[in-house]
Amino acid sequence: MADIRPLKAYRPAQGLAQTIAALPYDVYTRQEAAEYVKDHPDSFLSIDRAETAFPPDVDTYDDRVYKKAADLLHTRIQRGDFIQDDKPCFYVYEQTFQGRTQTGIVACASVDDYLNGVIRRHENTVEVKERDRIRHVDACGAQTGPVFLAYRHNEDLDSLLCEVKNAAPVYDFVSEGDVRNRVFIISDERQQSAVQDCFAKITRLYIADGHHRCASAVKVACKKRKEHPDYTGNEPFNYILCVIFPDDQLQILDYNRVVLGLGDLDKSEVLVKIRERFQAVPYNTVARPTRKGEIGMFIGRRWYMLTPKFRVPADPVGSLDVEILQKNILEPVFHIEDPRTDPKIAFVGGIKWTKVLEEMAEEAKGCAFAMYPTSIRELFAVADAGRLMPPKSTWFEPKLLSGLFIHPI
Repeated sequence: MADIRPLKAYRPAQGLAQTIAALPYDVYTRQEAAEYVKDHPDSFLSIDRAETAFPPDVDTYDDRVYKKAADLLHTRIQRGDFIQDDKPCFYVYEQTFQGRTQTGIVACASVDDYLNGVIRRHENTVEVKERDRIRHVDACGAQTGPVFLAYRHNEDLDSLLCEVKNAAPVYDFVSEGDVRNRVFIISDERQQSAVQDCFAKITRLYIADGHHRCASAVKVACKKRKEHPDYTGNEPFNYILCVIFPDDQLQILDYNRVVLGLGDLDKSEVLVKIRERFQAVPYNTVARPTRKGEIGMFIGRRWYMLTPKFRVPADPVGSLDVEILQKNILEPVFHIEDPRTDPKIAFVGGIKWTKVLEEMAEEAKGCAFAMYPTSIRELFAVADAGRLMPPKSTWFEPKLLSGLFIHPI
């Protein structure tokens, strides 16, 4: 069973949600974050990426950066930019993007559920990124960005959320990228109990996005448990801020690859090597995959559609298109063994597409690979098998906004 609880969240005061809410901290480079905060000084990104308050020669992980984040958060709470509900609540967070709506429950999920496997992951984390969020949570005394969780849809929960959304939302605004965001509050104890009863019947939750936020929240909790050996398990640090969505409302976009240079090879030599294992059909237009098993390749100003000549493994990881590309092209042809750290590879989420891939490949004198999106069922299958996907396998859109819900620990 999944143990979720309501929380007394800090959230934007009325009229400030659109000003404060920001895309997640990790979708920006440092320069992009600095430019955004300069134009949007009240955005929550100024707290999530507090290095934007310092000149570029101050390291992103400098102690002063985390102190600044805490100072900014507490100052803005004191001046009334954020309010805190009087009693623990669940919140309903609805996002509508390009005609599609996803509705999730904002709640606190149990750290123990992560440790015992009720909450399942599908990606590795990078230590330096974990340490960054651990220090941020520690300094602020709060979890400031929600983890994006998914569950296999439940009709009882669907009905309950429809009932809640009959009330007036506390927030209703359009954010960057033309995403409509609406938030409703579940303060009624009957409805809260119904939510918890539904999740008590759900045996597994899955991290869709936010592996580093989740892992850092867990590590902060473990640290605090050591510092407080008499902890009861009910303390706020034992729970992780999250938004939990049903799988049938989620959309995963493609996560594409750009190889930054061909090394000692030229285009014809690359094609010879690839054609040993793949059909490579030249296209006069963009070769955008339309089904699983197809990989588009852009090289030498031309697109090709690749399909394997070999039998694809039935294994939940080995059958992923991103893994087929990794094991049969990126490693043997371009010697990219660890895409998490290799400087020869870059990643482009599906919200940006053709021109970006072509321009990056041309500028680097390399090539680009266009992927068919990984499905939510594939994600669940990998996580259920206790396996990990290659990095950058999934791109969820729209992104959850930060600053709408803050969980003090």
